Amino acid sequence: MLTLPNLLTLSRIFAVPLLAFLLWWPNWEFGYGLAFVLYCLMGITDYFDGYLARSSGAVSRLGVFLDPIADKIMVAAVILVLTAQGILRGPYVGDMHVIAGLVILVREIAVSGLREFLGGLQVSMPVSRLAKWKTTFQLVSLGALILGRATPWWNVWVGALEINVPHTVGLTTLWAAAVLTLVTGWDYLRVGLKHMD
Repeated sequence: MLTLPNLLTLSRIFAVPLLAFLLWWPNWEFGYGLAFVLYCLMGITDYFDGYLARSSGAVSRLGVFLDPIADKIMVAAVILVLTAQGILRGPYVGDMHVIAGLVILVREIAVSGLREFLGGLQVSMPVSRLAKWKTTFQLVSLGALILGRATPWWNVWVGALEINVPHTVGLTTLWAAAVLTLVTGWDYLRVGLKHMD
């Protein structure tokens, strides 16, 4: 149970409250800098726990259970705190970017329920390549949004509009993740509907 991959996964779960704490004050640049470092470390452990488990033959039921939960807890916590602190805002559309975050959260809950349902029927639902791209955009977007608050001076002028580079990258990739979320969510739903007669 207490293998290195499982410990790495557990470390991500236990780090979520600290990450949320660091994100709670949107004008605390140093805190957001620390949050960005912690977020990157959590992403690195996400890669290495799976890699180590497969390469050492230490894949466990606990690890298979905990890994997706750790990912979802981290993503949900970051989206909720950033929304609460008004960071999912941008020019022209204001806080409409919250919709992209909501789409991602709804899909995560729906797919988790679908996997649980299909698991009871002994039906596996492998992760598609497109879903991996969704995850990549999602992780990049949240990291960039955190970095944008840590570096409020990293701005460029686009016409008469001054924009923060990481923040803009974060909002753009958040919408890319939301679109892929809808596509992959529909793909998973189609698989699930075949077993719901």
